[in-house]
Amino acid sequence: MAPQSLKKAPRCRARDLGIRIGIYEPGPYNAITDVDGVRVGHTTIIKGSGSRGSKTIARTGVTAILPGPGDVFMDSVIGGAFVLNGAGELAGLTQIHEWGLIETPILLTNTLAVGACSEGVVQYMTEKHPEIGNIHDVVIPVVGECDDSWLNEIIGRHVKPAHAIEAIERAASGPVAEGAVGGGTGMITCDFKAGIGTSSRKVKIHDRVYTVGVLVMSNFGLMRELRIDGFPVGKVLEAEFAEMRRREKNYGSIIAVLATDAPLLSHQLSRLAKRMALGVGRVGSMAAHGSGEIMLAFSTANRVPRAASKPLYSIEILKDVAIDPLYGAAVEATEESILNALFAADTMEGVARHSSPALPIERVREILAGKFVG
Repeated sequence: MAPQSLKKAPRCRARDLGIRIGIYEPGPYNAITDVDGVRVGHTTIIKGSGSRGSKTIARTGVTAILPGPGDVFMDSVIGGAFVLNGAGELAGLTQIHEWGLIETPILLTNTLAVGACSEGVVQYMTEKHPEIGNIHDVVIPVVGECDDSWLNEIIGRHVKPAHAIEAIERAASGPVAEGAVGGGTGMITCDFKAGIGTSSRKVKIHDRVYTVGVLVMSNFGLMRELRIDGFPVGKVLEAEFAEMRRREKNYGSIIAVLATDAPLLSHQLSRLAKRMALGVGRVGSMAAHGSGEIMLAFSTANRVPRAASKPLYSIEILKDVAIDPLYGAAVEATEESILNALFAADTMEGVARHSSPALPIERVREILAGKFVG
């Protein structure tokens, strides 16, 4: 097992081209890690080349999100979710809907690696908390997936529990590597190479400033549907890439994870997650039959203690009528996260000589420069 070391984004981000999505300003890293205490780690697995059927070809990995400072098992965060189209999986979602809490790291990977990542989370957490299943109840890991089988020999099951543990242990604050890294290594968006992307927004509600950060594992759509800042760039590029070999079915998906330091209840976070789907739609998703669009949101503002001396605890919450700016921030940060995944990723060749081209940045710059002409 020799995962590729974590690499920096090799190309650029949407804002490097002067693209400004929406009205709110990003945080200092323009990343989910702008929410204090949230950390992200990747394990990237790239090896081999050749024809379909060779189980030695890997273009895959794991991305881990640690939801806030401290120990999320002992002090859970409040969470919520929304499923736009359910041809995908987010393990642990049933418990989140039931309890409104998240008590494990959040992992993103390929479809057939959900079990391996769950096993890795269990191993990591039971080593850290040997009282699980004894003094404390068991844990249900939160693991989301997308299908990377166009580039990755997915039946090779290259992701092992150790990769999940490695991604968790690598998790850090600060800038987040984007594109073909971690769980996004083999992912494609609108026929171009994509993967992991992130963005954030700062919003003021009354006398307080809150941060909304989003991270996506993006793997959906067709080229002709791609929109950048509202302009149908994909329609222009479709003709220029007419001879390109591409996956024939729109079987991709997206997992989007939102973090905020705004004090929200589970139902409010689920409503926030629902607005993330609008951001996905702005880039070009129609939530196709075989695609899974699953949105997860959590707040770091209130922690729910597992071992409390008293049965009552107090939390602070925002009124529903005050949340509209957070809705806008969720839409904007989701849209920009997907664009950052596209702009960061390089061309990648995978199994059976399948190739996913990088979004042509200079051509996109030309198209956008002339978008209001004529």
